[in-house]
Amino acid sequence: MPGRSYPTARQRRLGAELRKMRERAGMSGAEAAAFLGGQRAQISHIESGRFGVSADRVRRLASHYSATDRHLIDALAAMADERGKGWWEEYRGILAPEFLDLSELEHHASYLRSIQLMVIPGIFQTESYARSLISSGIDDLPGSEIDARVQHRMQRRRIFDRPKPAPFEAFIHEAALRLRYTDADVMREQLAFLNEVSLWPTVTIRVIPFSARITGSAESALYAGADLPALDSVQRDHAFGSGILDAEAHLVRYRALFDSIASISLDAEESSKLIQRTEQEM
Repeated sequence: MPGRSYPTARQRRLGAELRKMRERAGMSGAEAAAFLGGQRAQISHIESGRFGVSADRVRRLASHYSATDRHLIDALAAMADERGKGWWEEYRGILAPEFLDLSELEHHASYLRSIQLMVIPGIFQTESYARSLISSGIDDLPGSEIDARVQHRMQRRRIFDRPKPAPFEAFIHEAALRLRYTDADVMREQLAFLNEVSLWPTVTIRVIPFSARITGSAESALYAGADLPALDSVQRDHAFGSGILDAEAHLVRYRALFDSIASISLDAEESSKLIQRTEQEM
């Protein structure tokens, strides 16, 4: 059976959870492989996400590992049963895997919380603002790459077209509202759209004002909640790339970070007023 050359973040997560389950049982990869009637490499490929695994096999392995967390086992079996390919697959081979992983993360989240300190959250960017932002980067991207990134960013809003969109709470620093990545007309259009977004039923926009004191080390990040907290994920957002974290220690740290940012942010109504004032001042 040929392995996946580039497993998605979700496929890697499923494999990682199975590895942790095996390690908690004190069982080697060779022992687990023997239970499946295969070689050590088979377990290695499953745990790296390179080989798919059925829901039935997930349950068999969990039983063999004497795992008792039924909620976790059910959640992993459901992940293994996912067969459909998301819309983002059309960008495979065109955009870097991290773009596709982000779309997949947003698609499967039961709720989302975002912190953006310097730019408007990508999922709420207008096409003109996104194009200006992507084009003004230090990388000399070809036009086709810029077009693909912009189109992908616009399509990420598909998650709000579903019958029951996941709640999305965005914390945006006032600096992101005022930094001029493009001309005034585009910025005004972007801020007007941001206020429109704040009226969507499942979206909450909260501004971190300049007057707020940020304690600790804040950073831009996306927290993707799962139905089971142990399967939550965090996407760290950096100027030169991004990465997804899922270790419990990381999740605890980022939950605390988001709660801290929430405590110093304006409420939704005051945030809307500040966005409107900033738009008028452009």
